[in-house]
Amino acid sequence: MTQKKQEFRSGFITIVGRPNVGKSTLMNALVGEKVAIVSNRPQTTRNRIMGVMTRPDCQMVFLDTPGIHNPRTRLGEYMMQSVREAMDGMDCVLVLVDATQVGEHDRNIVKEMATKKVPKLLALNKIDMLAKEKLLALIASFADCGYDAIVPISAMTGDGLAELTEALVASLPVGPKYFPDDMMTDQPERLICAEMIREKALMHLRDEVPHGIGVEMMSMNKENDDFMEIHATIYCERDAHKGIIIGKRGSMLQVIGSEARKDIEQLLGMHVNLKLWVKVRTDWRNRMNDLRNLGYENK
Repeated sequence: MTQKKQEFRSGFITIVGRPNVGKSTLMNALVGEKVAIVSNRPQTTRNRIMGVMTRPDCQMVFLDTPGIHNPRTRLGEYMMQSVREAMDGMDCVLVLVDATQVGEHDRNIVKEMATKKVPKLLALNKIDMLAKEKLLALIASFADCGYDAIVPISAMTGDGLAELTEALVASLPVGPKYFPDDMMTDQPERLICAEMIREKALMHLRDEVPHGIGVEMMSMNKENDDFMEIHATIYCERDAHKGIIIGKRGSMLQVIGSEARKDIEQLLGMHVNLKLWVKVRTDWRNRMNDLRNLGYENK
């Protein structure tokens, strides 16, 4: 008796949640590669970022989105537009909640996404930082929210990710393979490199400075098969911020550049000479030309 061949499942899964709940960390963990930058700063993700996970039985295309918030700038409006566009044609929505600090904003997002006419999964993240009795009470509080599954996870430690993966696969329709097996993201190298620079700035800068930072790739010149020279400009909104980014005798800029260069070299598989400049561009987050130059452009 011949065994029936397992049907291949595939689809687009949009990950949503408020800022700083761990969406990018989760997508990186599911894909198995770092395709989205991460930091402990809210609104780290500014674009819709795609990550692809391919197995013999399925292909899951994740769409990591900016944290849902009330925009106060044109950049914020662009970010929320990215969230809406990521929901067009999705096959499943994955709502992520930080289990350690669930507030009204989280519950409103959960309620809103419950109206979507696709399979819905709710993931409760950071369970490694939560007592078991509190987790059980939290799960119970979401029991009637209308989701197909509620899965406790830790994107950082990997707890629950196997269960979440299988729940996601089960939610997808039978379908084709959309991308080659070795493709993990649709982001161009220029954008990934710019984001890696911004990630290091987010890691080392404090207060309001990170929110006003953008990175423009000026040039990427491949000198030979083993060496590339990259020039990039970090934009900020105030003269005082420029001094902070550069640091005493260029110390902060050197740290940002050195750490970014290592990640970029790993991405490109070659030696990199990274040169950074810092320029003040007042209120760039509200200027359409600046947003376009920095890669934030509504399609």
